[in-house]
Amino acid sequence: MTTSSSPSSRTPEEIEALQAVVDRVSSYQDGAPEGTVEKELRSALGETDVSLDEKEITALAEAIEAEHGAVQVSEILA
Repeated sequence: MTTSSSPSSRTPEEIEALQAVVDRVSSYQDGAPEGTVEKELRSALGETDVSLDEKEITALAEAIEAEHGAVQVSEILA
């Protein structure tokens, strides 16, 4: 897996992969039990070559739950 120390060092391909993961998880998160979004996010990330630290995963999961869709990875991880 590729590990980047900061969002600004991520390649466009990594951002694109992360956005696809977030879009996928966002599409079925509505009404999911608490903890499901983060679990599904971790699972979907495991299918990519991109890794995130705990803080980034938590930030994305919280954004997905709060926004109910329309989450832009580049804004959350900026």
